[in-house]
Amino acid sequence: MFHKEGTKTILLGIIFTASVLLISDNLIALFWLKKAIQIAAFLILVIILQFFRNPKRTVAINENHLLAPVDGKVVVIEEVYEPEYFKDKRLQVSIFMSPINVHVTRYALSGIVKFSKYHPGKFLVAWHPKASEENERTTVVVQNNTFGAILYRQIAGALARRIVNYAQEGMQVVQGTDAGFIKFGSRVDLFLPLGTPVNVVLNQKAIGGKTIIATKA
Repeated sequence: MFHKEGTKTILLGIIFTASVLLISDNLIALFWLKKAIQIAAFLILVIILQFFRNPKRTVAINENHLLAPVDGKVVVIEEVYEPEYFKDKRLQVSIFMSPINVHVTRYALSGIVKFSKYHPGKFLVAWHPKASEENERTTVVVQNNTFGAILYRQIAGALARRIVNYAQEGMQVVQGTDAGFIKFGSRVDLFLPLGTPVNVVLNQKAIGGKTIIATKA
């Protein structure tokens, strides 16, 4: 199963691969060169397909759980000042996605979208300290009765050149459902109220819609 954001890219990849196979078969006499070009074209298509994969996941919706919004590795757990929406200290949990991770963004909790904003910006490497403030990004705040307001931020990286965000202010969203997509690797930051019990540790692998980031009794 593939994400809808990859439809055009996958189609172009199939056309490109088919064209390379056809042209190389007819125009290249050297067997080893022909096969090398054909294998390279096929590998490019495989990379495109795996990048846009969207595995079907059954999400156990639980209002007391805050779920990972993306697949990746937990790289930050610390108290920081959040300057855009809360303008106070929050607990930041960041998940870094490599190009081989699933790149679907999922809602970490059910609730009402209170804020959604896109920011153009730079393309620093995703782990750069200023990436959260200077890179292309989207900021979304979802609020419910259990956790209050939770902010998540999709951040483009050095390779990522497009962030897709489906959240619109006033929407009622459901935990684990599709919230967007980040093309070619990046990072998602979560900003939680101070004192929120966190269930993950640094360098832990997170699975979007499955891993419990935090809990509330």
